[in-house]
Order: sequence, then C-alpha cells, then structure tokens
Amino acid sequence: MNFDELTKQLKEQPANVYLIQGEQFYLLDAVRDLFKQVIPEDERQMNYASYDMDEVEVSVALDDAMSVPFFGERRVVVIEKPGFLTGEVKKQRLNHDIEGLQAYLEHPEPTTTLVFIAPYAKLDSRKKVVKELKRTAQILEFTEMTENQVRQFVERDIRTHGYKIEPVAMNAFVQRTNADLSDMMGELAKLYLYCYDEKNITSAAVNELVTKSLTENVFDLVNAVLAKQTNTALTIYHDLMISGEEPLKMNALLVSQFRLLIQVKGLINKVRSEKELASQLKVHPYRIKLANQSAKRFKFRDLSLAYLGLIDIEKQMKSTQRSAELLFELFMVDFVTAGK
Repeated sequence: MNFDELTKQLKEQPANVYLIQGEQFYLLDAVRDLFKQVIPEDERQMNYASYDMDEVEVSVALDDAMSVPFFGERRVVVIEKPGFLTGEVKKQRLNHDIEGLQAYLEHPEPTTTLVFIAPYAKLDSRKKVVKELKRTAQILEFTEMTENQVRQFVERDIRTHGYKIEPVAMNAFVQRTNADLSDMMGELAKLYLYCYDEKNITSAAVNELVTKSLTENVFDLVNAVLAKQTNTALTIYHDLMISGEEPLKMNALLVSQFRLLIQVKGLINKVRSEKELASQLKVHPYRIKLANQSAKRFKFRDLSLAYLGLIDIEKQMKSTQRSAELLFELFMVDFVTAGK
C-alpha cells in the first residue's frame, strides 16, 4: 500500500487494523492527519484517541478499541511508538499486555480502526505479535526516500498549491536542505508566502529564505579544506563560530564527513550502485551521492591526512585551552604544507 492508496481507502472504507512504519517523520505526521479526518470533527472528542506506549499500557488502548463508537459509525484508536514490536532491549516501565493485543488482532472490533504508528526502521519479525500484526493489518512502510522521490513529492505539493519552481531553484532547494523531506516541506510555507503574487519559486527566493543547514556548511568546508583554499575554509569556520555552532560539534561533523569520503572512495567500486552503498553504510542516499562526487576529485592520501588532522584537533580541544579557531587554522597550515 502507498500513501495515495491509503488516502483513497480511508475515504471509502477504512480497514480495521493499519501498520504505519518508517522514519519519514513528515509523512508520519501526514498519515496522522489522514486518520483524524476519518472521524467527523464534531465526533472526534468521543471517537478518536491516541495513546503513547511510552506513557500508557497497551491494555488501555485496547479497552478503547473494543468500545463501540459514541453517536457515530466508527472509532479510530492510534497506538504511537509501540516499541514492543521492535527487537530493542530496554527496561520496560510499563507492563504491556502483548497476549491481549494478539487476541485483539485475531478478532478486531469491526467498528474500530486501530492504527499502529511505528517510527522505526525495522520491527522484530520473530515476535508472534509482529507476525500476527503483519497478517492482519494493512501495511504502509515509509522507507528511506531517494533524492528523486523527494523531488517528486515536493514538486507535486508545489503543483497542488498552484505554484511552479524553476529547475535551478529546485536544485538549490534540494542542496540547501540535503534532500530532507521534512525540512523541505517546512521551508515551502515561507516560499509560498514570498512568491504568492507570481506563483513561481525562483532560485533567488530559495537563496533568500532557505538557510543553509549545518550539514551543507560543513560540506562546503570539507571541499574548501580538500581544495586547500585556506582563506575560504577559515571564513566558513569563522562564520559558523559566529552563528553559535559548538566547536566540538562542528569538528565531529567534519570527522564524520571525512570518514564517509574515505569509506565511499574505498567501497564505491565494490558495489553495484550508490543506493546499495547507502544501504550498506546506513547513510542517506543523497549524502552518498555528494560524497561520491567529492571523493572522485581527491586523493586517498589527502582524505586520510585531513581525517587524522581533525582527530588530533578533537583531542586538543578536550585537553588544552587553545581556541578552536586557532587549532583549525594550524590544521589548515599543516594540511596545505603536507601536500607540497
């Protein structure tokens, strides 16, 4: 089942049990709104309820699910964060009645739509309750979206609102948000307002309104370091410091990015596609795409030298009183000199 099929089914005849799984939080929010719309607004106080499994035992939600609708045709009960469906081992503060849940799934209440919203990459398919849920439920799984899928989703929303977006503007929008759907949809509200008269989203509008993410700034910084553009690298670093970014956090992101570049350079020829490598490294496909573009332009030796130099900066940040900017400046001098 996909998002459009779910929308159509909920309008025509909702099923008794749904499993919504994945870590695409914008889409999970959109699904929550869809299920809320199943119940007329004047009936929601009595016939719509949501239960957080970190706060409430599942038996409470099941009691609600087994109740008949109050002056309405259907009741919707949403179970949020059902961690008991995963393989994660943690101390349980609540005593969830899993056997009772399994019994309900075998004979669900016909006038209730029970919805499991599981914001997890994986469930533990070995568990009986998971097997029963997958047998019974209509399933919508939000897997990691590729850059093209994100573009299509955003472009469809733009068209739905009666707007257009220039190709160059779309490229800039994707780059500034790292193809993160939640970030892009959040920024669209500002772009719609800014471009209201012309109904055309331009690259100027994107550059004006969409702030570069820390990840993108770090990516620019990495490229400046590898290109040995000392002044550019120091300017970006200084601007990030001025904007209030924590030096240790920035350095950790730099280390992480260089580690990724080294991994991509070493592994890209051993896999069939960037998508396969993204899955193997558990990294967003868009990050792999950008990393591969950068890694191709630089030598393995330079990547390794920069990585080791940044590891050394981290040690000095934690053990000395020297300023982060001074340490980064010395790192740049050493890195540029080492390449000569």
